[in-house]
Amino acid sequence: MVAVARSAPERGRFLSLDLTTVSAGELATRLSETAPAIVVNAIGSIWGGSAEDMVERCLTPTRRLLDALALMPGLPRLVHLGSVLEHTPARPPGSTGPVPAQYAYGRAKAEATRLVLEATAAGGVDGTVLRVANVAGPGSPEVSLLGRVARELAASAAADRGAVVKLSLLKAYRDYVDVRDVAEAVVATAAAPVSGEAFDIGRGHAVPVRLLVNLLIEASGVRTRLIEQADRPAARAWHDWIEVDTGPAQRRLGWRPRRSLRESVDDFWEHTSGRPRAALAPVH
Repeated sequence: MVAVARSAPERGRFLSLDLTTVSAGELATRLSETAPAIVVNAIGSIWGGSAEDMVERCLTPTRRLLDALALMPGLPRLVHLGSVLEHTPARPPGSTGPVPAQYAYGRAKAEATRLVLEATAAGGVDGTVLRVANVAGPGSPEVSLLGRVARELAASAAADRGAVVKLSLLKAYRDYVDVRDVAEAVVATAAAPVSGEAFDIGRGHAVPVRLLVNLLIEASGVRTRLIEQADRPAARAWHDWIEVDTGPAQRRLGWRPRRSLRESVDDFWEHTSGRPRAALAPVH
């Protein structure tokens, strides 16, 4: 396996390239040197940017990759990781002004998925799309909800004191899937006789995000005071409930999620903090 990115991963072979600046020809040449049978496009971004930022981070690199794959000999199999936010509209109903970050991200990812499916239909690539729900488990980013909470809990655990965690109102329901289950979905897709299709990847159940936070506090063993603060009006999106249908992925890919939310959160805590799961901690 060879990772292509701007910075090196923790392990494995690595090819340093910036897909926002490299030409399609150079990218095709560099990729051909590795003779890939399967290419996994995991390009994405955090939400903290404008609509233009999302285009540069999510759409431009995907377009460059598709152009490069069309120049390569053979037809490498492409597994493109999309987002469940592709199902949301371009902006909140009735809103004006700048597009909120999560909507801009979903719009850019939806356009990238469209390009992959169109290129596949035209015969330029052999592509399949996985629209991934919220991800938990080892390696979840620090900027995520669980990442921010874990940082506070780990600091309190190291100082042997209680924690005060301030968050926006935890009123949303989300479909969370373990990152290792997502990896298994990629492997299943690479081997499945499907092409030109898009599948939702999640656990198939929406849960309150408050549940994930409480599971993380339990795993830490830190006595915690949880304070929820009122959202800004612009943050009150209609899609406070997100749940995906995993039936098509189960039938067509032979894949299903295997890990529980508790296992995902416990393993995330151990990976992030270097501490084992603790006994139940009271939450106030």
